[in-house]
Amino acid sequence: MNTVNKPTNFIRQIIEEDLKSGKHTSIMTRFPPEPNGFLHVGHAKSICLNFGIAQDYENATCNLRFDDTNPYKEDPIYFKAIQDDIHWLGFKWEGKIKYASEYFDQLHDYAVQLIRAGKAYVCSLNGEQMRAYRGTLTEAGKESPDRNKSIEENLDLFARMKNGEFQDGAYTLRAKIDMNSGNINMRDPVIYRILRTAHPMTGDKWCIYPMYDYAHCISDAIEGITHSLCTLEFEDHRPLYDWILETLKTPCHPRQIEFARLNVNYLITSKRKLKELVDNGHVESWDDPRMATLSGMRRRGFTPAGIIDFCNRIGVTKKDTVIDFGMLEECVRNDLNEKASRVFCVLDPIKLVIENYPEDRTEELTVPNHPQKPERGERKLAFSREIYIEREDFMEDAPKGFFRLIPGGEVRLRFAYIVRCDEVIKDSSGRIVELRCTYDANTLGKNPEERKVKGVIHWVSAKHGLKSTIRLYDRLFSVPDPTEKEKEGISYTSFINPDSLQVKTGVVEASLKDAKVESCFQFERVGYFNVDRTSSEGDLVFNRTVSLKDTWVKVQGKV
Repeated sequence: MNTVNKPTNFIRQIIEEDLKSGKHTSIMTRFPPEPNGFLHVGHAKSICLNFGIAQDYENATCNLRFDDTNPYKEDPIYFKAIQDDIHWLGFKWEGKIKYASEYFDQLHDYAVQLIRAGKAYVCSLNGEQMRAYRGTLTEAGKESPDRNKSIEENLDLFARMKNGEFQDGAYTLRAKIDMNSGNINMRDPVIYRILRTAHPMTGDKWCIYPMYDYAHCISDAIEGITHSLCTLEFEDHRPLYDWILETLKTPCHPRQIEFARLNVNYLITSKRKLKELVDNGHVESWDDPRMATLSGMRRRGFTPAGIIDFCNRIGVTKKDTVIDFGMLEECVRNDLNEKASRVFCVLDPIKLVIENYPEDRTEELTVPNHPQKPERGERKLAFSREIYIEREDFMEDAPKGFFRLIPGGEVRLRFAYIVRCDEVIKDSSGRIVELRCTYDANTLGKNPEERKVKGVIHWVSAKHGLKSTIRLYDRLFSVPDPTEKEKEGISYTSFINPDSLQVKTGVVEASLKDAKVESCFQFERVGYFNVDRTSSEGDLVFNRTVSLKDTWVKVQGKV
């Protein structure tokens, strides 16, 4: 067992007690996504929990199983995306991938077994009728007119369902449990329905498909899962999970344990709503960097280590809480601070001309890739007569505490010279288009004691810089809980943040010419950025992952 930095929680305590008592000599968990959408940040918590247990305990394994029981909503793209996301996070599953559809024959045979035991029946009620018969939390349900059909009749009808003799919705197979149960999930739940849709794995072999609750527990038992870990919304389903396995007397009866799901403010993790955002054009795709999907976070530049650190920090508990999105950003920022090379990018360029610098001269300055980590090496930075600086780094009428460039004032160009602004050039509309400056040739490198200046700004050579598309991402929603008003008929889409994406044409230093997709960098004084998958040679695209902490913003707030 790996005990180095091993997290602890109530689930791991249960596992350790089971190992110590001899109840289990080996542990098997599983990660069982439904392939009806992309994985989101909530799934990351389950991935870290299930695969993390397999990593940390001897004789422990974790299966990847697709609970593919609803072919109507499944797509091959989802199967692949889920595998890619798990690999990207750094986890591996045991053996080959499992599929609930592999067990369809066994699931069918178990259903026949339930019918023969008088524990299941074929029902002709439609969906609306079934809801009316089910009752409420305070009123008992009413038995279906078909509940007391003979075993022989139920076997015949179920066989005919399987053989395709009935239309979709004509019949369902229901477990025969208790219509008076205080748990609505136990009021004769549907375990099979007719669905004439081809399956991604089994094709047209079946026209009846098992319901999730029925297939899930039996799949766990078939695989020999010891601990079936799921989120709290399945707590009320546990009696059904146990009833099915006990009634069928399966040789293995996994223990279902529930934990709190991951809720993060400003994010939506409902796969149905995520799909709506894509289908209705509110976002570009499932991997849009504003989405809560792992693919979107990967594209934005969030790192596996940052996401795993986030999951470890929030822990595994029984209590539902809402975590601040800023905590996730901070975990990613901390990781990027260690890993990302520092480079220069100017988002809103204004040209600065150094009039006393030779026009035909170019210097190659040797600068560190990471000032705090000399082992990360150095790079060459071109310096020339004309450079770009950030427009916000110059002010004509600056308030107290502004230590950047002002008319007649001096500032140090990072890793280069001290320059003084001598003249401001404006266009006919009064907009500043150029700053004319002079430089002190004796100030390259370290700042001599006698030439101290308070301001240091970054820059990019106008001659050598690379024009690039810079995407500044922010929270997709403008309120912490965009679904809060749904009961009042207000759609969550009403709270989409119109400023969640701003696109700028910036200039980056020439060293980024061959930057690879998904490479991460810190644009000094700007933020952490990731090379987008749409980048190509001569057309670089960068996504802002997270911003830096800007003390000037705090100063402005106090002015």
